[in-house]
Amino acid sequence: MPVAYAFDGEAPQEIAPLLSRISSFTDRAASLAIEAMSLVGIHYKLGGTSPEHGLDCSGLVRYVFREANGTELPRTSSEISRIGEKIDKKDLQPGDLVFFNTLRRTFSHVGIYLGDNKFIHAPSSGGAVRVDSMDLAYWKAHFNGARRIAESGIYEKPTR
Repeated sequence: MPVAYAFDGEAPQEIAPLLSRISSFTDRAASLAIEAMSLVGIHYKLGGTSPEHGLDCSGLVRYVFREANGTELPRTSSEISRIGEKIDKKDLQPGDLVFFNTLRRTFSHVGIYLGDNKFIHAPSSGGAVRVDSMDLAYWKAHFNGARRIAESGIYEKPTR
């Protein structure tokens, strides 16, 4: 059954400026951004891994990376925070992952950086996938770090 995305006509006001900048992104970042923005409006579902049934934050990130470039990521935001290259906030580029402490534990929330200090994420119960500014006081106060995922296609699960 095809998914009817909420983003298939005019772009919501906060997304339109980002769309105009996609041509300046790397091919990989553009693919990630386009895939992610096609999911704006999909409802949040705890543990959700597909647009058909809803997405949580890590489900959104996993879905976008898999669909955009075939990269398989771990299931939770905490697990995702352990892979890739750690980067400083000042070095963020479109397609990087941004992490937040939203549940009184580090790396409990993840989103995809889109540039212009904006990121896309699946925020919480009752919400939907949306773009937010990292300049908002809440996100500034809860920022935990950022990672850049290599283009290798598959993450290596650590052995115990």
